[in-house]
Parts: sequence; structure tokens; C-alpha cells
Amino acid sequence: MSLYPSLEDMKVDQMAKAQVYQEGQQAAAIQAPPQYPTQPQAYPTQAPAYPTQAPAYPTQPQAAGAMPVAQFSLYPSLDDYMGLSLTPEEVRANMPQVLEPPPSQAVVARPAGTVVTAPITGNSVQGVVGLQRAEIKQGVRQLMCCKDGNGKIGLRVRHVNKGVFVAFVHKDSPAALAGLRFGDQILQINEEVVAGWDMEKTMKYLKKCPPDRIIFAVRDRPFERTITMQKDSSNHIGFVFKNGKITAIAKDTSAARNGVLIEHQLIEVNGQNVVGLKDKEIAEIIAAGGPTVTITIMPTYVYNHIVKNMADSLVKKMMDHSIPDL
Repeated sequence: MSLYPSLEDMKVDQMAKAQVYQEGQQAAAIQAPPQYPTQPQAYPTQAPAYPTQAPAYPTQPQAAGAMPVAQFSLYPSLDDYMGLSLTPEEVRANMPQVLEPPPSQAVVARPAGTVVTAPITGNSVQGVVGLQRAEIKQGVRQLMCCKDGNGKIGLRVRHVNKGVFVAFVHKDSPAALAGLRFGDQILQINEEVVAGWDMEKTMKYLKKCPPDRIIFAVRDRPFERTITMQKDSSNHIGFVFKNGKITAIAKDTSAARNGVLIEHQLIEVNGQNVVGLKDKEIAEIIAAGGPTVTITIMPTYVYNHIVKNMADSLVKKMMDHSIPDL
């Protein structure tokens, strides 16, 4: 199974589930005790024939041009299908920190205006709930959305080369209620494959979609990953951030031990979107998260590409920051 499944994987999964259901129905019908009619002439004299073999379904996607299975790494090569070609040269030039092991030495000086996380210990149950909310499911899922009374979805996208990514979700909008989240990759809209579409074409197509039924096929935040940390006796996690970007890692802390990296943007804390929030507000969310905190991060290089040309006032004031339901 590839690290980032494709649309073909989703279709094969759907066919497999349909096959299991069909076989279950057939088995139930064969094993059911015979019903003896009171009037034999009203029933056929022979039992209906059942297939002896289940229909053959492909076990692996074989579509022409399908992506090869990616070899696991921290950020695997995503090729053009994923939108951003992360060749070794590109990673080395723009995200060298992902090639380095977790830092073992503290950064000696903190930049002015940065925030060190020193949360207040809370209920340990919160950490478990936060981990569940932040979970990144490595698969393709379908979401159904509609438009509001003004014909709006509450969604903005950005294209990264040939991939379409969610760049903004309006609070309390149909997109937010449907479960679309910052960083999700949109693969299909109403069965139209959007690979290669730009932002303008995607938004134009969404405007033409029927107001009561829009089906998205979404890959769950492919450039993001989650890290779960435990606060120490002084209630520190061990990283510094400024404007939501991680800038320093402290020595011998949970952040250092669990592989938190600098030059990464905080996207979520315990599953709650923090994009556009002030550092003080992010620190307050961390403080309320209990002794276990799960953060969702994205390389700053990719983050800047997604939010490029997005108005700061829009992101800060109107971005969805609701706490997702489990």
C-alpha cells in the first residue's frame, strides 16, 4: 500500500466492499432454511442457480500512468501527481531541515517576540481526544457538501503545480461542516478529476456545481504530519515559535525527542486549526490541552506556497478555527 493512496485505491476499496457484501448476501440466501410453500404449484421446482465463483476484481490499481508505490521516508517523493515535485535537489534547496536528524542541542538565543510553550497541566483525557482529532488518515475519503443561501461553499483553494489544495475554510460554512480542512488535497469534484487544474478553473467549476450536492474526493493533508508530546515537570514541551512558525528546539525536551523540526508551520493543535491565530492565542490553546499535546505541522516552504496571495485579514478573521467533532 502506498503512503498516499490514489483515487484508484479508493475505487478498488469500494469494489472490494461491494464484493464482500454481495458474497454475504449470497451466502445468507444459500444457508437459509428452505421455505415450504402451502401451494407447490406457485413456486419453481428448481432452486435458483447461484454463481460458484465471485466476480474478479483488481487487487491493485493498474490505471495507465498510475503513481508507483512511494518508499517510506519523512516526506516521500510525491511526484507531479501530488502537485509538488519533491526531488532530492528540491528538498535540499528549500527544506534541508527534513534531511537532518532531530536536533540534540538547544538553540542558544531566542529571537525577539517568540513564544516558548509552557502550558498548564490539565486533564489527561484531553490529550487522547486531541490525538484522535489530529489523526491524519492515510487514505482518500469522500465528503458531501452543499451551498449556503448565498450560493457559497466557504472554501478557497490553491494549486501547487498540478495539485489542488484547501487554502481557506470559512468558519461556520458548508465546507467547514462537511469536514474540509486546511491542507487537504482535492482529487475530484463530482467525479471530475482536478489534477492539473489551477485555482481559477477550480473555483469556476465549483460555482457551476448544483447547490444541493457537491461530492469531493479528498486526500487527507498529504504534506502534513502529527507529533504527540508530553509536557515535562515544568510544563514545557520544548519548542519556540513566531508567527506560527517553529524557529527553535530546546535540548532534551519532548519536542526534541519526538522529531519536531524548525522551519515548519503550526497548522493544528490537538486537531484545532490555528492557521491565522496570534502566537498568544496558539499558546493559550496549547496551555488548555492537558499534559499531552498533539501538533500538526507542515514545511514552511509548502505552507507559504499554499497561502501565497491570501489576504492576512481574511485568514486571521474568517478562517475556521472550530474544534472538530470525533
